[in-house]
Amino acid sequence: MPRPTAAQLVYGSATVVCTTLALLLLSGTESGIGVAIAATTGLALGLLVAVRLPQPAPRPRPAPHHPRTAPAGAPTRTHHLPDAFGAQERVPAARPARQDEHSLRR
Repeated sequence: MPRPTAAQLVYGSATVVCTTLALLLLSGTESGIGVAIAATTGLALGLLVAVRLPQPAPRPRPAPHHPRTAPAGAPTRTHHLPDAFGAQERVPAARPARQDEHSLRR
């Protein structure tokens, strides 16, 4: 089950409070059972409002990146990563694995 969004929490809580207050004021009840019925009705209506709100559409996942293997003797590619101060730092990219080499020995 997906987690509730902020909008669901806000609308559901506001519905519970407003409905319960309106029922208590309009019914004029003073008994414990009347207050319990008003509170239960407010909770049920708040839950209904929160569940019926539309869910945001899920974001599509990006396609996986498959780096091409460079031919032997090709210049080494580098990635530019910003450091804490925004300056670009040059970091060498991973070299392609050879067929006879284990993937952990790079």
